[in-house]
Amino acid sequence: MTTLLKKILFIFIVLSFSFQVLAQGKKLYTESEFLDTFGAKSKEKVLQILGEPAKKEISVKPTNASSVIGRPTLDKSNPNKRVNVEMWYYNNLVKSDGRNTWKQTELTIIDGKVYNIGFFNSR
Repeated sequence: MTTLLKKILFIFIVLSFSFQVLAQGKKLYTESEFLDTFGAKSKEKVLQILGEPAKKEISVKPTNASSVIGRPTLDKSNPNKRVNVEMWYYNNLVKSDGRNTWKQTELTIIDGKVYNIGFFNSR
């Protein structure tokens, strides 16, 4: 009798977790699935599939960047060229293994295209 109760409880927990993921409306990806799906894609494609990120940050180049890194940061062929760098953050989207999920996924988007993807549990 107790084994039957344990089985029913286990099924209930699994189903409730599945319904919670479905209710949130997002798919959980493995690391390789996520990298294959979103690596080098446009930000429009990311928005189409994942929707708006939980958080966005825009990178700003410091005024003294050249002196800090010890080399020129200006493109001499096009000195007025502006590079747009954004970081988009999504929460609980990528599985790190069979049971755990990365708490945060960071997409670095440069001039409208995904250039870097990072997975984090603490920041």
